[in-house]
Amino acid sequence: MISKILVPTDGSKSAQRAARYAIDLAKQLKCAIIILSVIDNPTIMDRPVSDNVHQILEPVEDYLRKAAEDAVREIKGICDENGIQSTVLLTAGQPSEEIAKEAESANADLIVMGSHGRSALAAVFLGSVTSSLIHKETKTPVLIVRR
Repeated sequence: MISKILVPTDGSKSAQRAARYAIDLAKQLKCAIIILSVIDNPTIMDRPVSDNVHQILEPVEDYLRKAAEDAVREIKGICDENGIQSTVLLTAGQPSEEIAKEAESANADLIVMGSHGRSALAAVFLGSVTSSLIHKETKTPVLIVRR
């Protein structure tokens, strides 16, 4: 039985489509949704940086956080309109790792996420979060909603 659906979002049209699918599924199953946005920290942010670089990175970090908050707020609003219980999570890190970790810690029964519809070869070179997640050893099933 599905009682919790994890919906990762990056604010893209693909993610929004997957969220709407998850909300429709949650209505049918009478289950809750966990909305997750992962702020993808570039490698440079993990290293010690000078004050000058910090002045450049802080506005970037602020922009990424605001974009993540906007993305989850929109999905939360749709959940509220449809009477779906939902929880919002914001985290930072490598997206596929954070999604897998949050799915396990929240005891999610299903992950519903979008795909940009790239070919397998393109995903290898472009680093698709969806592709990376489905190839990890995760106990949580993943439902991919294509564009």
